[in-house]
Amino acid sequence: MAADPFALLAAERRRLAEALDDLAPDDWDQPSLCDGWSAHVVAAHLNLPWEVSAPTFLLGVVRARGSIDRAMDRFSREVADRLPPEACVQGLRDHADHRFTPPGAGPEAPLTDVVVHGDDLLRPLGRSVDVAEEASAVVLSWLAGGSARLLVPRSRLADLVFEPTDLDLRVGAGVGVVAGPVRSVIGALVGRRSHLPDLRGDGVAVLAGRI
Repeated sequence: MAADPFALLAAERRRLAEALDDLAPDDWDQPSLCDGWSAHVVAAHLNLPWEVSAPTFLLGVVRARGSIDRAMDRFSREVADRLPPEACVQGLRDHADHRFTPPGAGPEAPLTDVVVHGDDLLRPLGRSVDVAEEASAVVLSWLAGGSARLLVPRSRLADLVFEPTDLDLRVGAGVGVVAGPVRSVIGALVGRRSHLPDLRGDGVAVLAGRI
């Protein structure tokens, strides 16, 4: 039987918190793979589900003229201003079992947020976190399966098949193969071009042209 995605989410929040314990004070000011966000702001962003209520966030979207991205940026920065890095890390531990999911999405969405943004934060620092294989498989299947349209437009997936070399998994349909470490396949899928050099296959150039 497959693991409960909420259980995977809780485990990955705790796993990321443990990895973040090792960061030096100066690390938190370093840029992440999220354009314009420091490592600190990324960690703050991961605390939004319990730090910002749904009504407050929706009001923020209205004030941002319907832009979820602008509202997300504003709230993430506000939480970072309010919570120091160590409090953001502790928040991941204290709320590991939090079950909020975005409207219309299941636990795969917050699980993807933790996996993707953990890499966004740690990769520029030369660090990584060992995400559980089952969690990685759920995230890749969700992203490459066409359900995460806000993160991965379906046009990005067309005629491509994704084959992580460190998982027994194949997702997608087509003739263009994108293969490599699952961390890099996921990163490229969500538009992180820095992951492309880790990938191989005749679909890599196609994917690169779509992000």
